[in-house]
Amino acid sequence: MPPPRKIDLLPSEMRHWLQDELKARGFSDYEDVTEALNFRLEDAGLEMRIGKSAVHAYGQEFRDYAKMQEQAQDEIRAFLEEASLQDEVDVTSALFQQLTTIQWRLQMAMVNPDQLPDPRGLKDLTTALNNLIRSTSLRDEIAKAERDAMARKLDEAVEAGDVEKEAAQKAREIMGFV
Repeated sequence: MPPPRKIDLLPSEMRHWLQDELKARGFSDYEDVTEALNFRLEDAGLEMRIGKSAVHAYGQEFRDYAKMQEQAQDEIRAFLEEASLQDEVDVTSALFQQLTTIQWRLQMAMVNPDQLPDPRGLKDLTTALNNLIRSTSLRDEIAKAERDAMARKLDEAVEAGDVEKEAAQKAREIMGFV
């Protein structure tokens, strides 16, 4: 197995800074990004220096990854909005983003036929899939809370004299609250 790339050895705060900087600069201006990164590394007391070609290669990979993330978020958001599950959009979107991240990492690891996926990555993918499956129970809880809120509103309307008791009961039957 080949040694890890220097850029993959960056501390997480440096990697996050690099990702933000690449996005902010529109995935261009690699010479200045590289210079700023190396300055930050030196300022942090790290002996490592990263070359422009390494930053460029990483930037291209990250750009593709960011584009896939954005597409995945847009697709799941559109699907859930069409399905009238707006309250679940944020949770499912986060879980879907987690899945796409893990899937992308596994794909990148498998580009080289000599590299097998890291078993921890497969475990992460399995965990993310389980979380997505569990989000179904969250949707059920949200739907129950909404039904309970509607039932309370019907009760309040009956007590206030805005709706007759028989009409409220009929509404409960129609909405499936009984």
